[in-house]
This record gives sequence, structure tokens and C-alpha cells, in this order.
Amino acid sequence: MKDSNRRKFIKNAGLAALATAAPIVSEAAKTKEVFVHHVYFYLKNPKNAADTAKLIEGLTTLSKIKEIQFVHIGTPASTNRSVIEKGYDVSWLLFFKNLMEEEIYQTHPVHLKFIEDYSHLWEKVIVYDSINAK
Repeated sequence: MKDSNRRKFIKNAGLAALATAAPIVSEAAKTKEVFVHHVYFYLKNPKNAADTAKLIEGLTTLSKIKEIQFVHIGTPASTNRSVIEKGYDVSWLLFFKNLMEEEIYQTHPVHLKFIEDYSHLWEKVIVYDSINAK
């Protein structure tokens, strides 16, 4: 594939992904009660492809919980600036309508099973929860 065609493809794929997520996030933002839950997983075996794949498999099962409005599973990007944290292995970004729905997620049997089945993979987890600024 030529470089210019590849760039066009990547640009269009990115725009399509953004277009898919934007209405969900935008609709939730209208309520002013959006609850964002962002989790960073640091694996016991950092950069281990099998462990990363296993964790992503588990997170994918969590994404089916109905209270979740939007989900993004990611790994560190190739960006390189001094302010960018790249020490984590997998990130898990969730949007909920409100705190109550996030609390339902926290005690949901699928979430509890995920912790039971996959917690042996990580050494540390950091969570950033946020709400709309008033």
C-alpha cells in the first residue's frame, strides 16, 4: 500500500472510530452527570504479550455490562514527551451516566469474577475517577 493511501486509510479509520464514540459521549455529557472511570494496569510481567492478551480478554468480557456507556481498551501509544506516562501495560477507560451506575458496575458479578480470574496478572492498578466540572 502506498504511503499516501495508508495515511488516508488510517485517517479515515480514526475518524470512523471517533464518529462512533462521539454521539455516546456527547449524549452522556448533556446530563452533566457523566462519570469517567480510567484504570491503568501494571502487569507482574511487564510487556509480556501473553499476559497482556489475557488481560485484554478479561476486559472485553467486562465491556458487556449494560451500565457502561462507552469503553476503550488501550495500550501505551508511541508518543514521546516528558509528560506522558508509558509505564502501564493496559488502560481501561469507561463512561457511565452517573456515579450510581459506576457503583453498580463495581459490585456486578461479572466485574467480581473478572477480579477473581485476572488479578493474578497485575502488580499494581491505578484508577482515576472523574465527574464533569461544575
